[in-house]
Amino acid sequence: MKLKLCIASALLILAANTSAQAQMLVTEEEAAAARAAPEPPVVKVVPVPNAPKINLLAPDLTGPVSSPTRILLKFEPTPPASIRPESFKVRYGSMRLDITGRITAVSKVGPEGIDVAEAALPKGLHRLYLEVQDSMGRTGERQLQFVVN
Repeated sequence: MKLKLCIASALLILAANTSAQAQMLVTEEEAAAARAAPEPPVVKVVPVPNAPKINLLAPDLTGPVSSPTRILLKFEPTPPASIRPESFKVRYGSMRLDITGRITAVSKVGPEGIDVAEAALPKGLHRLYLEVQDSMGRTGERQLQFVVN
């Protein structure tokens, strides 16, 4: 009887630890506040020569995105530099709310990039500002804008 109870307990713990749950990147309130905030002034920025690139492999932003969605980013350094994963930052909306910790809580950032299996966002328009640095101190930036239906 004790053996069956131990096995059942172990299976419950295993199921609880392996169940996939989408990571909410921003709350409804944060999304609404970002949409209501005035747009910051547009500053013309000259890209840093040979800065790392942030390539979006998923989701497809040619149309609306469903939630939760996979976010797959690939970093591309310019040799001989390498990516500094600890420098990765994600900011949300016109208020530039730092949501990096919400993403890194569920996905590991590596020198190759990051794969967030299930990123959840409320319905509406969203803007993410991404950045990563290389070993030579150059910062690569990327902005993503999309609609969640």
